[in-house]
Amino acid sequence: MSPLLTALVSVGVALLCVVVTMTVTALRARQLGVVAVVDVAWGLGFVLVAVSSTVVAYVAGSDSWRTLLLLALVAVWGGRLAWHVRSRALGEHQGAEDPRYAEMLGGSLPEVGMSEAVRRVFLVQGVAQWFVSLPVAVGAVLLVEPGWTWLVGVGVAVWAVGLYFEAVGDRQLAAYKAQPRESRPKVMDQGLWGWTRHPNYFGDACVWWGLWLAGGLASGWVAGLATVLCPVAMTLFLRNVTGAKLLERKMSQREGWDEYAARVPMFFPRPPRR
Repeated sequence: MSPLLTALVSVGVALLCVVVTMTVTALRARQLGVVAVVDVAWGLGFVLVAVSSTVVAYVAGSDSWRTLLLLALVAVWGGRLAWHVRSRALGEHQGAEDPRYAEMLGGSLPEVGMSEAVRRVFLVQGVAQWFVSLPVAVGAVLLVEPGWTWLVGVGVAVWAVGLYFEAVGDRQLAAYKAQPRESRPKVMDQGLWGWTRHPNYFGDACVWWGLWLAGGLASGWVAGLATVLCPVAMTLFLRNVTGAKLLERKMSQREGWDEYAARVPMFFPRPPRR
């Protein structure tokens, strides 16, 4: 197959993987009575796309080292994320819906019905997942543009920065929550949380900018321009849709939040200051 046809096949298979992932997740959500289970499918769905793109690449006769590299990067990120959110998504609240999704749905899953959940959550996240994954689906089956190997290294570096912010930020928040409520600070502002109010979401965005550099742009200008909106969409999604902005509506009610928000940026980090 020609490179263009192989890329189109990889993109099509990626779409099929996302449809299967979201369908299975919707069925599981109906069984559990909460849509927050989609958070687990978010990371795992990208891993499935990366695996399918790797299979397409090798069936098409490609043995590019970058194919396996992209698979490894997505698998590490997606596997860690799914493992981290599993308890919250699968029962930490004992059947109660995650407040973010309750606000998005306008109520609990039993109250609004499955069709509304599919329209507002599973369809939206499925489309977003497929679109954001395009740099991986395309990059896995194309060769690195001659002379542009350095972009793969830059992409891996950006990915590593993102994974650090996401993983360390999550661990620091977990340590904060483990402290007795009466003795811990009213607002978590230590470590990376003193650099940005959402280090995990910022890290997530960096991961996908890194994957775009290593997978999309390193494949050439055409592939880079065709997929540049993918990390842009991911960043907007994390900051303005189901990520930081939605969570802040709840967090802004906490004592001490206004002072914290005045000194720590919402998304893009800067050194702590008093």
